[in-house]
Amino acid sequence: MYGELVPLGGGDPIPLLKQQMLVGRRESCDIILRFANVSAHHCTLSIEGGYLYIRDMQSRNGIKVNDVKVTERRLSPGDELAISKHRYRVDYDPAELGAIGPPPADNMSKEIMKESLLARAGLDSREVARHRDTGPKRYDPTNQAKGQIKLPGDKL
Repeated sequence: MYGELVPLGGGDPIPLLKQQMLVGRRESCDIILRFANVSAHHCTLSIEGGYLYIRDMQSRNGIKVNDVKVTERRLSPGDELAISKHRYRVDYDPAELGAIGPPPADNMSKEIMKESLLARAGLDSREVARHRDTGPKRYDPTNQAKGQIKLPGDKL
């Protein structure tokens, strides 16, 4: 067993028996919640790197972690999870699941998409333009002003 969801309104804890679980109202789900306000395929729970993550599957009533609506998030032990209006306390031990070091970012897709791919590759046009402005200036043959060309002996 990887952990459990403890209903806050009372009831039996729901064991987390697999590393990847589908939560919803349908019989094909790994965790079946037979409530009218729970979508057929409401969300997924997955264990990655020893930590539990939840991802909304475009459900009608959404999910909340500690009263904040989310679409994807890492769950910490003791977090309060609301699937639609049904509230659970998340119980698991990351060390037992193989977690090493500090916890990763709550939302990996936001962390990855925080910076554009061009900027991450050093090809962002705004970044290149900024470096171009601070670099050496070009010689303008139509400009007759003195000091366009810096010679080795010139003072700055």
